[in-house]
Amino acid sequence: MKIKDLRKDFIDALSELYEPEEVLSFFYMLSEKILGLRRVDVAMALDTVISGDKLSDFMNARNRLENQDPIQYIIGDTEFYGLLFKVDQNVLIPRPETEELVDWIIKDYKNKEQSKKLKILDIGTGSGCIAISLAKNLPKADVYAIDVSEEALKIAKANAVYNNVEINFLKEDILRLGELDDVFDIIVSNPPYVRELEKQEMKPNVLENEPHVALFVSDQDPLIFYRTITALAEKSLADEGLLYFEINQYLGIETKNMIKKYGFQSVTLRKDLYNNDRMIRADLI
Repeated sequence: MKIKDLRKDFIDALSELYEPEEVLSFFYMLSEKILGLRRVDVAMALDTVISGDKLSDFMNARNRLENQDPIQYIIGDTEFYGLLFKVDQNVLIPRPETEELVDWIIKDYKNKEQSKKLKILDIGTGSGCIAISLAKNLPKADVYAIDVSEEALKIAKANAVYNNVEINFLKEDILRLGELDDVFDIIVSNPPYVRELEKQEMKPNVLENEPHVALFVSDQDPLIFYRTITALAEKSLADEGLLYFEINQYLGIETKNMIKKYGFQSVTLRKDLYNNDRMIRADLI
């Protein structure tokens, strides 16, 4: 099949499921991954014939998109904060809002004179995107990362190797962890925060593919992870240490007030690029 016919077939198959710009974006992402052709190369190779495994792989990817599998899982990787991360159904796909949280932390600490080595803990690391991005951009830091999922930790470890950083990975259930074994300058977490009642707002490609254990909390106790982590942080942050969270946009004030109850004197609620309450920074001073 010629590339121009492959493209037409691809667009026709997906046009009712996705926006036109998104379909074309998927096509060019797959062209680069499967065919080794960038967008500019495709334009000059429209009469090139694709067959065999490459054609089969392209068709399989199209079929998965018809089933609304995320393109990142189909390709097997995604970019986050300028780095490449392997992803599969065992980890959440990193999102731009989380990049904003990482950027906040990096800018806070790059603007400070560091007389000692930072110690950072990422709770619920998933793909490792937060921990690895911090390690890459704060090279003097010792970075630790916790997750309850053994499969997620396998992905995170592979991502650390791929991005050439050292992370101390630990398998722990934070809800059952009575205390942290060390003192940290930064504790950061993007824990599960989507309430069951918010499921109807989610796209099928997220709801049907990404790990629910990393997404959802009960309507009755939506702040369970934040409360648990805040209690641990209150005892395990170093002097002048900071706690950072990505949060549910609908529970910004509730999360901020809860954190203050644990003795944090300064709690800053920040909006993301979409003007939603999305991040919190807290310190005990």
